[in-house]
Amino acid sequence: MRNFRMLAAVLAVGAGLISGCSGTPDNGASVSTAPPSSSTGSSPAASATPSPDTETSVPAPAPATSQPSAGPGQGNAELAITVVPSQGAAELDYTLVCASGTPAAESSHPNAAAACAALKANPGILSPTEPGTSRPCTQQYGGPQKATVTGMVDGVAVESSFARSNGCEISAWDAAKDVLGAAGGAS
Repeated sequence: MRNFRMLAAVLAVGAGLISGCSGTPDNGASVSTAPPSSSTGSSPAASATPSPDTETSVPAPAPATSQPSAGPGQGNAELAITVVPSQGAAELDYTLVCASGTPAAESSHPNAAAACAALKANPGILSPTEPGTSRPCTQQYGGPQKATVTGMVDGVAVESSFARSNGCEISAWDAAKDVLGAAGGAS
């Protein structure tokens, strides 16, 4: 019986916390949890900073996008690129650093100018859509090449994998070919 009461208390507290996080109570009516202010003439600007747990009516800023945008970008990138031309072949590792679409001296990419220009024209090429049931892909084989790209493009983290094992992946590879660099026979 004691465990039942403790469980009931924990569930009641959890339900209260969940309902407090589910938006505004009372169908949109705003309820303030801040303590009442005194009417001693102090202005709200002079009051102490609210606790981080105090609810506000100001919405939180939107989170950063998880993928670079399609269309023209700023052309800023810091990327590590690994291309595996075929199974058992040595990896090709590149570093690509771009500032406003221009390659930096520390880039070890075989065609850094073309790669930086491609990223400035469309940073979204490094975030191909995942094939799924709503996107049919031809079942064709484009080669054993695989590649990974990690880093930042226009301030957005990028971690993408590329292959050539079906039509959708071949299309994504072809779109990013300037960034992927030498592909061990794939063009």
